[in-house]
Amino acid sequence: MQKRSDFYFRYPPNIHELDLATMVNLFRTRGEPKKASAGQYIACAKSGVLLREAKSWFGLHYSQKTWDNLLTKGSEGFPLTDVELNILGLVYVSEDEPPHREYVEKQSGVTEKLAYLIVNDLRSFGFFDEDESGFLRITPRGEKALHGISRRIYEKRFLPEMLNTYTHTDDPKIEQAQKEDLDQTTLF
Repeated sequence: MQKRSDFYFRYPPNIHELDLATMVNLFRTRGEPKKASAGQYIACAKSGVLLREAKSWFGLHYSQKTWDNLLTKGSEGFPLTDVELNILGLVYVSEDEPPHREYVEKQSGVTEKLAYLIVNDLRSFGFFDEDESGFLRITPRGEKALHGISRRIYEKRFLPEMLNTYTHTDDPKIEQAQKEDLDQTTLF
Protein backbone atom coordinates (compact mmCIF):
# COMPACT_ATOMS: atom_id res chain seq x y z
CA MET A 1 0.00 0.00 0.00
CA GLN A 2 1.32 3.42 -0.92
CA LYS A 3 2.00 5.98 1.80
CA ARG A 4 0.02 9.19 1.34
CA SER A 5 1.93 11.43 3.76
CA ASP A 6 5.45 11.83 5.04
CA PHE A 7 4.47 14.05 7.97
CA TYR A 8 5.29 11.68 10.82
CA PHE A 9 8.25 10.80 13.01
CA ARG A 10 10.88 8.47 11.54
CA TYR A 11 13.87 6.63 12.91
CA PRO A 12 17.16 7.38 11.15
CA PRO A 13 17.86 4.90 8.34
CA ASN A 14 21.32 4.13 9.72
CA ILE A 15 20.27 3.61 13.35
CA HIS A 16 21.49 0.00 13.16
CA GLU A 17 25.06 1.35 13.06
CA LEU A 18 24.79 2.71 16.61
CA ASP A 19 26.01 0.77 19.59
CA LEU A 20 23.36 -0.21 22.12
CA ALA A 21 24.29 2.45 24.72
CA THR A 22 24.05 5.28 22.18
CA MET A 23 20.78 3.93 20.77
CA VAL A 24 19.25 3.65 24.24
CA ASN A 25 20.38 7.18 25.10
CA LEU A 26 18.90 8.66 21.91
CA PHE A 27 15.70 6.65 22.39
CA ARG A 28 15.26 7.72 26.01
CA THR A 29 15.94 11.41 25.33
CA ARG A 30 13.55 11.77 22.39
CA GLY A 31 11.10 14.57 22.98
CA GLU A 32 13.23 16.30 25.58
CA PRO A 33 13.60 20.06 25.18
CA LYS A 34 17.01 21.21 24.02
CA LYS A 35 18.16 24.80 24.45
CA ALA A 36 20.58 26.42 22.06
CA SER A 37 23.78 27.75 23.60
CA ALA A 38 24.18 31.50 24.00
CA GLY A 39 24.28 33.25 20.64
CA GLN A 40 23.27 30.04 18.79
CA TYR A 41 20.03 28.80 17.30
CA ILE A 42 18.47 25.46 16.50
CA ALA A 43 16.50 24.97 13.28
CA CYS A 44 13.24 23.02 13.14
CA ALA A 45 13.70 19.98 10.86
CA LYS A 46 10.29 20.43 9.20
CA SER A 47 9.71 24.19 9.05
CA GLY A 48 13.32 25.40 9.00
CA VAL A 49 12.45 28.13 11.53
CA LEU A 50 15.29 29.16 13.85
CA LEU A 51 14.56 28.51 17.52
CA ARG A 52 16.15 29.05 20.89
CA GLU A 53 14.55 25.87 22.25
CA ALA A 54 13.26 22.77 20.47
CA LYS A 55 12.35 19.15 21.10
CA SER A 56 14.89 16.57 19.97
CA TRP A 57 14.32 13.39 17.98
CA PHE A 58 17.42 11.30 17.19
CA GLY A 59 19.55 14.33 16.36
CA LEU A 60 16.75 16.30 14.68
CA HIS A 61 14.97 19.19 16.35
CA TYR A 62 11.35 20.29 16.14
CA SER A 63 9.51 23.37 17.35
CA GLN A 64 6.84 22.68 19.96
CA LYS A 65 4.13 23.49 17.40
CA THR A 66 5.58 21.07 14.81
CA TRP A 67 6.08 18.39 17.48
CA ASP A 68 2.44 18.70 18.54
CA ASN A 69 1.33 18.48 14.90
CA LEU A 70 3.47 15.36 14.34
CA LEU A 71 1.73 13.58 17.22
CA THR A 72 -1.18 11.52 15.90
CA LYS A 73 -4.73 11.14 17.10
CA GLY A 74 -4.99 8.48 19.78
CA SER A 75 -1.26 8.50 20.53
CA GLU A 76 -1.82 10.37 23.81
CA GLY A 77 1.49 12.20 23.39
CA PHE A 78 3.52 9.15 22.35
CA PRO A 79 5.54 9.84 19.15
CA LEU A 80 4.56 7.10 16.70
CA THR A 81 6.42 6.09 13.54
CA ASP A 82 5.78 3.57 10.79
CA VAL A 83 7.70 1.08 12.95
CA GLU A 84 5.17 1.44 15.78
CA LEU A 85 2.41 1.09 13.19
CA ASN A 86 3.98 -2.20 12.09
CA ILE A 87 4.42 -3.48 15.65
CA LEU A 88 0.91 -2.49 16.77
CA GLY A 89 -0.50 -3.85 13.50
CA LEU A 90 1.21 -7.24 13.88
CA VAL A 91 -0.42 -7.67 17.27
CA TYR A 92 -3.77 -6.29 16.07
CA VAL A 93 -4.12 -8.70 13.12
CA SER A 94 -3.35 -11.75 15.26
CA GLU A 95 -6.06 -11.25 17.87
CA ASP A 96 -7.17 -14.91 17.66
CA GLU A 97 -3.73 -16.16 18.58
CA PRO A 98 -1.57 -13.47 20.20
CA PRO A 99 1.96 -13.26 18.83
CA HIS A 100 5.01 -13.77 20.98
CA ARG A 101 7.14 -10.75 21.73
CA GLU A 102 10.19 -12.23 19.93
CA TYR A 103 8.22 -12.70 16.72
CA VAL A 104 6.97 -9.10 16.82
CA GLU A 105 10.48 -7.78 17.48
CA LYS A 106 11.92 -9.76 14.54
CA GLN A 107 9.17 -8.60 12.16
CA SER A 108 9.24 -4.94 13.26
CA GLY A 109 11.37 -3.62 10.41
CA VAL A 110 14.19 -2.33 12.65
CA THR A 111 16.98 -3.96 14.63
CA GLU A 112 15.82 -6.25 17.41
CA LYS A 113 17.55 -4.03 19.99
CA LEU A 114 15.48 -1.01 18.95
CA ALA A 115 12.34 -3.14 18.60
CA TYR A 116 12.86 -4.37 22.19
CA LEU A 117 12.92 -0.75 23.41
CA ILE A 118 9.85 0.16 21.35
CA VAL A 119 7.81 -2.83 22.55
CA ASN A 120 8.73 -2.01 26.17
CA ASP A 121 7.62 1.59 25.73
CA LEU A 122 4.38 0.64 23.98
CA ARG A 123 3.64 -1.81 26.78
CA SER A 124 4.46 0.67 29.56
CA PHE A 125 2.32 3.30 27.82
CA GLY A 126 -0.66 0.91 27.91
CA PHE A 127 -0.89 0.06 24.20
CA PHE A 128 -0.15 -3.64 24.86
CA ASP A 129 -0.77 -6.21 27.52
CA GLU A 130 1.96 -8.83 27.86
CA ASP A 131 1.36 -12.07 29.74
CA GLU A 132 4.02 -13.89 31.75
CA SER A 133 4.89 -16.06 28.72
CA GLY A 134 5.66 -13.04 26.51
CA PHE A 135 2.50 -13.06 24.36
CA LEU A 136 1.19 -9.63 23.40
CA ARG A 137 -2.40 -8.40 23.14
CA ILE A 138 -3.37 -4.95 21.91
CA THR A 139 -5.49 -2.81 24.23
CA PRO A 140 -8.31 -0.46 23.15
CA ARG A 141 -5.86 2.38 23.75
CA GLY A 142 -3.39 0.66 21.40
CA GLU A 143 -6.08 0.26 18.74
CA LYS A 144 -6.80 4.00 18.84
CA ALA A 145 -3.08 4.75 18.48
CA LEU A 146 -2.78 2.26 15.60
CA HIS A 147 -5.70 3.77 13.69
CA GLY A 148 -4.34 7.28 14.35
CA ILE A 149 -0.89 6.61 12.88
CA SER A 150 -2.35 4.65 9.94
CA ARG A 151 -4.68 7.58 9.16
CA ARG A 152 -1.70 9.94 9.25
CA ILE A 153 0.45 7.85 6.91
CA TYR A 154 -2.17 6.19 4.66
CA GLU A 155 -5.24 8.41 5.24
CA LYS A 156 -7.23 5.27 6.20
CA ARG A 157 -7.97 3.14 9.23
CA PHE A 158 -5.50 0.31 9.68
CA LEU A 159 -5.58 -2.52 7.13
CA PRO A 160 -3.26 -5.58 7.10
CA GLU A 161 -1.88 -4.37 3.73
CA MET A 162 -0.10 -1.59 5.66
CA LEU A 163 2.24 -4.05 7.39
CA ASN A 164 5.76 -4.29 6.00
CA THR A 165 5.45 -8.10 6.22
CA TYR A 166 2.19 -8.25 4.25
CA THR A 167 2.11 -10.59 1.30
CA HIS A 168 -0.90 -10.73 -0.96
CA THR A 169 -1.95 -14.37 -1.32
CA ASP A 170 -5.10 -14.01 -3.41
CA ASP A 171 -3.32 -13.33 -6.70
CA PRO A 172 -5.16 -15.14 -9.46
CA LYS A 173 -3.04 -17.63 -11.31
CA ILE A 174 -3.32 -17.58 -15.07
CA GLU A 175 -2.78 -20.92 -16.67
CA GLN A 176 -1.04 -20.98 -19.97
CA ALA A 177 -2.48 -23.17 -22.67
CA GLN A 178 -0.36 -26.17 -23.43
CA LYS A 179 0.81 -26.42 -26.98
CA GLU A 180 0.17 -29.75 -28.55
CA ASP A 181 3.29 -31.33 -29.93
CA LEU A 182 2.43 -32.14 -33.54
CA ASP A 183 4.89 -33.51 -36.02
CA GLN A 184 4.57 -30.55 -38.27
CA THR A 185 7.46 -28.92 -40.00
CA THR A 186 7.91 -25.20 -39.61
CA LEU A 187 7.71 -23.01 -42.62
CA PHE A 188 10.06 -20.39 -41.22
